[in-house]
Amino acid sequence: MSIIDNLQAMLARGQDSALLRYGLGNAYLKAEAPAAAAEHLAEAVRQDPSYSAAWKLYGKALAALGRQAEALDVFDQGIAAAERKGDLQAAKEMRVFRKRAEKALAE
Repeated sequence: MSIIDNLQAMLARGQDSALLRYGLGNAYLKAEAPAAAAEHLAEAVRQDPSYSAAWKLYGKALAALGRQAEALDVFDQGIAAAERKGDLQAAKEMRVFRKRAEKALAE
């Protein structure tokens, strides 16, 4: 059973949480399935709007789907969440990803 299968089984058993959704989103991104990743990461940040790591991966998933404008908005929200938490490294990383998405949008 893969990590995705294990996490999906947990979700099916009603063990939904922002951490579980983050894990699924991360696993789907690694499996090169950004649409599934974006779905789970959107739910992770809905459940926990201060989850800066989930915001970062959510933006990366949207950018991988070519949805640059949405990725910019997600990175902005993620940077704000990270700064409120004092998570400066995550904010810094999201600024880098935001610049890449901005560049891709302009092309």
